[in-house]
Amino acid sequence: MELSEEWKSFFPIGASTVSPLLQSHSPSLPLGPLRFIPNPNPNPLFSSSSLLPFLHPLPHLLPSRFLLTSSLLPSTTSSVASLYSPPQNHAAPSIFRNRIHLLPYPRSPNVIVFFPTGPNDDKIGFFTLTVKDSRSLVQLDVNGDVFRASTGTAHRILSISVNPVADFGLTDSHVIGYLLASTLYSVHWFALRHNTVLERPCVFYLGGKMFKTCPVAHACWSPHILEESLVLLENGRLFLFDLESHVSGGCFKGTRLRVPWNDSELSENNRVWLSCEFSWHPRVLVVLRSDAVFLVDFRLKECNVSCLMKIETLRMYAPDENERFLTLSRAGPDNFYFAVASTSLLLLFDVRKPLVPVLQWMHGLEGPCFMSVFSLSMLRSHSREDAFKLASESGFCIMLGSFWNSEFNIFCYGSILPFRKGSIASKINPAICAWELPFEINLSGHECCCGSCLLRKEFSKDALPEWIDWQLKKEIVLGFGVLSNDLAALLCEPDDNGGFTLIRLMSSGRFELHRYHASWAQAKYSEHCHDQVFCLDRHLLQPASDEKYKFPKSFHYLKLDYLYAYTRGTLSRILAAKLKKICVDAQDKEPLCAEVHEFLCEKLHACGLDQSRSCPAVTSVFNDVKLPASLHEVALRRLWADLPMELLQLAFLRYAEFEEVVGDLDQNRLALEFLAVPNLPQLPPFFLRKSSPHSNDNIVGPVIPFPFLLVLNEFRNGYSNLEGGEFSVGTELGLKYKEIMQVVGEIAVSACGPTHLNDHAVSLAEDGEETWVGFLKPKSFLLYHPVALNSSATDLEQGKSVCSNNIYDTFIFRVPEKKSNEQTESVGQEIFDDLSPVELRFDAPVKKLEPLGLKAYNLLKRQMSKWQENFDPYKEFCVQSRFEKNS
Repeated sequence: MELSEEWKSFFPIGASTVSPLLQSHSPSLPLGPLRFIPNPNPNPLFSSSSLLPFLHPLPHLLPSRFLLTSSLLPSTTSSVASLYSPPQNHAAPSIFRNRIHLLPYPRSPNVIVFFPTGPNDDKIGFFTLTVKDSRSLVQLDVNGDVFRASTGTAHRILSISVNPVADFGLTDSHVIGYLLASTLYSVHWFALRHNTVLERPCVFYLGGKMFKTCPVAHACWSPHILEESLVLLENGRLFLFDLESHVSGGCFKGTRLRVPWNDSELSENNRVWLSCEFSWHPRVLVVLRSDAVFLVDFRLKECNVSCLMKIETLRMYAPDENERFLTLSRAGPDNFYFAVASTSLLLLFDVRKPLVPVLQWMHGLEGPCFMSVFSLSMLRSHSREDAFKLASESGFCIMLGSFWNSEFNIFCYGSILPFRKGSIASKINPAICAWELPFEINLSGHECCCGSCLLRKEFSKDALPEWIDWQLKKEIVLGFGVLSNDLAALLCEPDDNGGFTLIRLMSSGRFELHRYHASWAQAKYSEHCHDQVFCLDRHLLQPASDEKYKFPKSFHYLKLDYLYAYTRGTLSRILAAKLKKICVDAQDKEPLCAEVHEFLCEKLHACGLDQSRSCPAVTSVFNDVKLPASLHEVALRRLWADLPMELLQLAFLRYAEFEEVVGDLDQNRLALEFLAVPNLPQLPPFFLRKSSPHSNDNIVGPVIPFPFLLVLNEFRNGYSNLEGGEFSVGTELGLKYKEIMQVVGEIAVSACGPTHLNDHAVSLAEDGEETWVGFLKPKSFLLYHPVALNSSATDLEQGKSVCSNNIYDTFIFRVPEKKSNEQTESVGQEIFDDLSPVELRFDAPVKKLEPLGLKAYNLLKRQMSKWQENFDPYKEFCVQSRFEKNS
């Protein structure tokens, strides 16, 4: 496909097979190897528990996680949770930034390593790395710990930036560099000097600036004037600080740069100011916002602001509405070029060509928050051959990734022309292309990327609870810095194609040196890497506590073998085998408590069941249906009513008996809770109950699951083939459900038109085995299907339905008898029956309403009537259910 030069950069590399600006290795374009493979054995420097980063306790459930794991309806939680955009960072912000910053020591084989340390990461920690006789030595304090410098506050240091002095030794100040450290609301400046007496670097605090009204978004040094630094706040305000204009230790007052931002844009909540950098001139700045990149020019009297890149220009390859810019960095070959990463794309742009990217890549990384640009000659230094020297001197590498997710990719680019010996075309030609496809680099150096290890890694993540991030249980890289070419050459022998050496900090508090060499092939790992790929053995990033756990630990294990057998459909087989070994004849045993026996008999008798209960009628089950109940609940009550009293009593105990049973099983009694049996006449398993008040006379239950009792009843009746697996609890429940459906067809009227009773609703006139003499008035029940439970086949497939089985979504309840309109003296609780189509039941003593109560009732009735008259769905429901409220 032929494209003009202007359109080639609009096709991101990796988005399709057509990449006009992608160049690969060929004889005419000898790029050299662009993969960097770690050596198998890193060189440990030292480790200390004081180097562990401090993390505040993370929230166990974020708003979206809490809603999705709550007991609300799935459709409701999904819609509400979608309003909470997932936060980009789940842990402390310092984890997502590079914690190591290197400052080369002038004219010596040393480098100073800076990092946050202290109980709250509130101090600057540093040490000197020296190379002597090809060996790395670490210079620490007299106690064998790192040196420390304080900002004067206890606020956590979020980022560090260093600026070396190139003309060290030309003045008497012995300043070798400057350092700034930014917290959430402040920025602090330091000077780094060489102490000729101690022969080591020292850090001197120069001062700081507190921003009380707005947090600090970013702070950086000027590459043009060493003493100048730029600070960007989260409200878009810019401040310029000059160290020469302040006395050491004095109060810093930066110059606020008056930028004519659009006030309406500043007020947008979804627009976040992220970063700032100096461009090719000391008064030309590049500022990054989540939706745009701006060029701010202060060379003239009036500030000029222009847009370099908009997030809308990426919509062709990044159509997600949540697409936004994340990070910014200066890039080569000069200060005209910058790299910016969004949620999906990585862009290289030139400030001289607004809104037109030079290069684009699809990076495929999750939330990249770190980006740094290196010269290819720095990453391929100290090589035995110089066949690719021209390419190394002309190429650049963008390292993009996330410390939190442990993912980093390298994107290489350079001149588009072929290289010839002695050619300077790459320096004068602005045309730039990508070199090879981006590739992954493993900063930890000990993970295997084979298919089996990657699969184990994903399974290990899924095994963790939802509120635990896997990064908190795995050793990850918290920061790194690449050593200079001269210093790295003193540590190792030359590589075939060159390489680089980095120093890194692991989350276990260990500093390491690791060598990477340029290679054509991918990394090959030894067998021991397969065992170390993803070891979730301990919390490495959780805040450590010196206080030990004071209370005794005890563990209780619950055997769930019966539950497991029930889910597999083998409960009857396993239970029958165990019962034969026990050989317990339940009929010869006396009831555990006569009081419980009498109590249950009273409950059943109140519901229309006699004491013999040889063959309880279906009518007794429907007599108990006062409040709305699903047909599945009615069938379940029918099965409970069929159980003999000897087995039924096993499921209900006095609380004192329950404690005796548990005490016999385990001396350390388990704190288990059961519901109390209500005083209202109900059929077991007794719905709408309260928790037990832990009274010895209180009857609780059921303490034994119903499937267990049902199989036990079949074993008691001598069922012949329980071990063969022919008996099924689900089948028994299905048969009772059929029986209930037959009766429903005779006694209930539908409030929503034809019901889905399938083939079970048959006329009872055709049934000759059982007659319904003395039953209640015909059509005295209402069959109702709640609108909230309506679901189509499509909803069921997509998981949007509350219930996936229609046996739970049809309810039946008794219609109250129509009362006369004659005014009578006040009565008891039945006065509320004309306010609702459902017969209300109160678990309270029967009392007559006093005059004051009647007055409140009449007020409530008027308000209720007004709502009923204005609510059309309710009026339609009353017509269909034949319910008429009394005036």
